[in-house]
Amino acid sequence: MSVRVDPTLLSELHKYGAFDIDACFNCGNCTAICPLSTESVPLPRRAIRYIQVGARDKLLASLDPWLCYYCGECSQTCPRQAEPGEAMMSLRRYLTAQYDWTGLSSRLYLSKAWEIGSLIVVSAFTLVLVALFHGPLVSDRVELNTFAPLRVVHFTDMVLLVGLSFFLLSNAFRMYWFTMHRDIKVKVPLLLYVTELKTLVWHAVTQIRFSACENRSRWIKHWLVASGYALMFILVVIFLRWFQTDNIYPLYHPQRWLGYYAAIVLIYGMVEILIGRIRKQEQIHRFSHMSDWIFPVLLLLTAITGLLVHVFRYLGLPFLTYYTYVVHLAIVAPMLVVEVPFGKWAHLAYRPLAVYFQTVKEKALQQQRLEMAAAVPAA
Repeated sequence: MSVRVDPTLLSELHKYGAFDIDACFNCGNCTAICPLSTESVPLPRRAIRYIQVGARDKLLASLDPWLCYYCGECSQTCPRQAEPGEAMMSLRRYLTAQYDWTGLSSRLYLSKAWEIGSLIVVSAFTLVLVALFHGPLVSDRVELNTFAPLRVVHFTDMVLLVGLSFFLLSNAFRMYWFTMHRDIKVKVPLLLYVTELKTLVWHAVTQIRFSACENRSRWIKHWLVASGYALMFILVVIFLRWFQTDNIYPLYHPQRWLGYYAAIVLIYGMVEILIGRIRKQEQIHRFSHMSDWIFPVLLLLTAITGLLVHVFRYLGLPFLTYYTYVVHLAIVAPMLVVEVPFGKWAHLAYRPLAVYFQTVKEKALQQQRLEMAAAVPAA
């Protein structure tokens, strides 16, 4: 890969976050202190060097920003306060925008008007759909599936699932194209992609790289939130016919305790995140982009309104149930349509993909070295 210097790169990256790369004099302290840094992936020094020299193509091909989990230790110990951790966070936002072929991610990250406007438009459109297609309002008892016909809601869910999958997968393919296909130094056999799929699944499910950071509680909290989000998504999109019901189940029924688990961990996780960003006591919360607020707020409101729908339904309050359900939809729809494929939620997909691609790349390089060594005749 040829290296072309782009003098506009640094100014462009500054729009995605707060850091002072000019203060960095390459002492290497950040790489020495980083618990995730390795010989093949010197975090975060290599990526920072790419920024300094304007190596845009190198950055696009780099997996380093996704392999950093922002524990904040590098920034805390930086002798020049260059904020290397925030530089990596800014790179993740920048790369998310580059992977997105629609250009929406860039607009959402760089413009508050676009971010808030998009959420309002999708929310308003959702309210219009509800007004046009809702069923009768039964007043003497709660009949949620009469007010919100299950077949209509389920069809909408499937349309959303297909649409979100298309955007996420197409953007993930661009990530592959930039980071793997363009790297002509590494020829990866197709079989290696297949055999290492276990790495992708393992890291997507466990988020295990978080545990290498000094504060292991962040890993546990992050995993709980991710599991709660994934569970709730599965329940309301794939198993909606079982989850959205007018039946009254006992407390021990899985339909109830699975929903309670998802709601509780999401509410706890989002409240803690928002309090941390308000207090700014931890390094990871010192700098907050608008996207760092929008997603947890929407997720918190989603969990709260979903839980209230459940409570009002069990209390037999029909109109409160119906109206709260409408508010719930008006929050869920923009979160899924805007934030999942184009915003910060996409990081949950790119991180395990980066670990997978890096593992595949390293094993392919190892195979190439062994083949070259075997091809050299013995002296």
